Amino acid sequence: MKRGSGVLLHITSLPSPYGIGTLGQAAYDFVDALYEAKQSYWQMLPTPPTGYADSPYQGLSAFANNPYLIDLDLLIEEGLLQKEDVAPLVTDKQGVALFKEQLTYKDDILKKAYRNGVETFKDEFTGYKYANADWLFDYSLFAVFRKQFRSQGYFDWDEKVARRDQAAVMRLAQEHEEEIEAVRFAQFLFEKQWLALKEYANAKGISLIGDIPIYVSYDSDAMWAHPELFLQNDMVAGTPPDCFSKQGQMWENPLYDWDYMKEHGFAWWIERVRRCFVFFDIIRIDHFRGFESFYAIPKDKKPKDGQWMKGPGHDLFEAIKREVPCPSIIAEDLGLITQEVRDFLGKCGFPGNKVLQFAFGEQNSEHLPHNYPHHCVAYTGTHDNDTVKGWFSHLGDEEKGRLFAYVGRECTQNEAAAELMRLVMMSVADICIIPMQDVLNLGASARMNYPGRALGYWKWRMKPGAFSGKAVTQLREMTELYGRVCEEQKLAEAVCI
Repeated sequence: MKRGSGVLLHITSLPSPYGIGTLGQAAYDFVDALYEAKQSYWQMLPTPPTGYADSPYQGLSAFANNPYLIDLDLLIEEGLLQKEDVAPLVTDKQGVALFKEQLTYKDDILKKAYRNGVETFKDEFTGYKYANADWLFDYSLFAVFRKQFRSQGYFDWDEKVARRDQAAVMRLAQEHEEEIEAVRFAQFLFEKQWLALKEYANAKGISLIGDIPIYVSYDSDAMWAHPELFLQNDMVAGTPPDCFSKQGQMWENPLYDWDYMKEHGFAWWIERVRRCFVFFDIIRIDHFRGFESFYAIPKDKKPKDGQWMKGPGHDLFEAIKREVPCPSIIAEDLGLITQEVRDFLGKCGFPGNKVLQFAFGEQNSEHLPHNYPHHCVAYTGTHDNDTVKGWFSHLGDEEKGRLFAYVGRECTQNEAAAELMRLVMMSVADICIIPMQDVLNLGASARMNYPGRALGYWKWRMKPGAFSGKAVTQLREMTELYGRVCEEQKLAEAVCI
């Protein structure tokens, strides 16, 4: 990976009159602002259809995308909707995204777009369904059945449908044929809009970095359609107590049956990675250490009562590399990292993560910039961290002392984000990524997630026009000063001029 810098901002955090950010004009404006700031990367969170607590890491599918990210104004431009079909769906007074309102608001509108557009895009849509049949058929049934059974997990559905009795499934599918086709058409529209945005970003020298959660949700099409992929032992995923959560985390995701997956050539994971590269230039795999050893917690116990179990190790990535040559993968290697995990990461050869907020809790931390290898991705903080401004307000005297000594002066809470940005920018890390909240110097109210807390997060929205003017200029100047304008960005600039 070539030296460059970028910004972490999820699509849902873009400004929008429709409740959450979309793939419309605000996304293109953001690309333009990144280009003006001479950034090389736009990193996002996962984009699956969301369920429990709005978390993109608890998606309803490992292959489908969130239809609520489809931009309605673009559908109006294409003639699939009329202006009177849509109305603004504003955020609350604090600018917080309104996820729940999407359920009925956009479902009805997207069904109308299907009715208006299915003939217009008949050939393209047919080709799309054929090319994506392996996952699209199961997902569309799951999505529609889930609503028919009032969005309960599949284990609470009608017993015959839950265990995929063929007659029961086909009977229900026939009853809801139009809804099922509308779900498939929405996936087609999402991909159409996304690939247009990706082409626009790439033309400006900006690569898109995506994110694969290591696990899927219990409430997902994979659990319903392919239960053989998972262990059936009343154990769930999580983490022991660590730097993110003193109590540990109970994610409640099902655990993979890695022996079964290996026997079948890791085909499901290969296809998952392959599909992700349709949408992104680089992918970050969350909780990468879980492939070496994963933490299993009994459902009725607490995170501290879990145990480590061996994962697939390098066998999985050998299989992936055979089918997806030279995959550009970032390994999220945070948490409890043993020597076995370090050896595994070294064998895989993917760059790991360094997070500057973790650097001042001890002397000579591996997260301090002078300890970075070139082959890594450095962050001021991730989506799981507080903003730097919020983080600084909770620092103890010892940590503040180390921070001040490292930057060479005392700094205020209002100056902390700029200082940490400067440190990761000047480091030898190939890539540095700054959360948009830190670029804008926002406080704790703009935090995206708090690990271990199920509700109340993932909702932050950027205000219209926030990333412009002074914010863009300061980011560009820092990027130029520390030599992070990569060749692709320079070439794009020459072409655009």
